[in-house]
Amino acid sequence: MTQLLLAVAAFLLTHSLPAARPLRRRLIAALGTGPYMAAYSVLSLAVLVWVGWAYAQAPYIPVWDYTAATAWVPLVLMPVACILGVAAVTQPNPLSVAVRTAGFDPARPGVTAITRHPLIWAFILWAGGHLIANEDLASLILFGLLLLLSLAGPFGVDAKKRKDLGAEEWQRLAARTSFWPLAAPWSGRARWRDAWPGWVPVAGGLLLYVALLHLHGPVIGVVPWAGLR
Repeated sequence: MTQLLLAVAAFLLTHSLPAARPLRRRLIAALGTGPYMAAYSVLSLAVLVWVGWAYAQAPYIPVWDYTAATAWVPLVLMPVACILGVAAVTQPNPLSVAVRTAGFDPARPGVTAITRHPLIWAFILWAGGHLIANEDLASLILFGLLLLLSLAGPFGVDAKKRKDLGAEEWQRLAARTSFWPLAAPWSGRARWRDAWPGWVPVAGGLLLYVALLHLHGPVIGVVPWAGLR
């Protein structure tokens, strides 16, 4: 269990690095933007692998009684999480964690009409679903801490983006978005038409979901549907 605690602590530490703006600026000034991003990506991947390995090696210590019905929770939530995740990396979004920011149209906000933090909500659904479906201490530590981190993340992202963009521009871009899914301050047919993320995120998300289902057993050692009743 010590390895898991250390790995999760390293994960939290490395993911707090971008928020430490003075340190981040010094590192970029010393390394350059490209090398910094490359080094940070390699470090993040290495820590993520460590977390996965430590979780797999952690002893099984039950916290509550297992209920077979809870195995359905991640199976139901993960398709939505995968679609949100793919949409987050394929659609422009200047309001949250995204690959692209240019080309965002606040009148046709796409996936941000569902939530302006689609990638973070993908992690929330992933962590929350797996926390419910697993009854052991290692899962409680891993998924519980990641769930809390993911829930806290959007508030910091909103504050950072509001400061970077300026309050007026942030409000203009965020007018048809919301932190909570499907809570944007507008309604009617236009909402659902403009919120449609497109066939690429939907198809890509479902393909990702199928791939994760088939890789879960060989990689994690647990077949997701094995406990269904």
